Amino acid sequence: MIEHRPFSTLGGAERNWLKAKLHFAFAGMGNPEHRPIGPLRVWNDDEFAPGSGFPMHPHCDVEIVTYVREGAVTHEDDLGNRARIEAGDLQVMSTGTGIRHAEFNAEAVPLRLFQIWLDPRKPGGHPSWASRRFPASERDRRFVVLASGAPGDAGALAINADARVLGATLQQGETLIHEFEPGRRGYLVTTTGQIDLNGMRLQPRDGAAIHSEDRLTIAACADAEILLVEIT
Repeated sequence: MIEHRPFSTLGGAERNWLKAKLHFAFAGMGNPEHRPIGPLRVWNDDEFAPGSGFPMHPHCDVEIVTYVREGAVTHEDDLGNRARIEAGDLQVMSTGTGIRHAEFNAEAVPLRLFQIWLDPRKPGGHPSWASRRFPASERDRRFVVLASGAPGDAGALAINADARVLGATLQQGETLIHEFEPGRRGYLVTTTGQIDLNGMRLQPRDGAAIHSEDRLTIAACADAEILLVEIT
């Protein structure tokens, strides 16, 4: 079963500098029909105005995955990390027993990103942060594991969750087949472009909640970039 969540049906939250669309209802915001899936609690489609962002604030016991779609985000935390993460890059943060961080758009253009929250496999533990660039060429016509809680996923950023974050790019007319292991579910978002997902048309930034599917057939109707989170 695939539940289509068109971008137009997503709930939103807005400040004078932030525009957010929520793929999952969270903290009284978003479309209440869009419930979390297992440990996947949040998938926000955020746009930061130039020269704006979240100041230092705390989190604990959540795995936070940030995928930069356009622009760049400047990250800072109380572990001493500071970095500029550009479009196509991914950062992960295991908040563990507690971490304070800031995410800021120091650029002259809007910042667009996905922020994904997952319940940790176990609460507590030492907080950590990491980032990595994943060039689009490496994801051409195949899914690449960007972040994972499985030790066998070499090259992926490590997270403390029973989940995998995968990315792929397709050119118009190309098709990608993805097999699900038994008992796995997922949530897929078209970052850009149009695709047919098992015959269902997804427009840019649409979401799809995937249950009880052994195989995904993804056909690109236009050049497309895709992000998929697999969970138990």
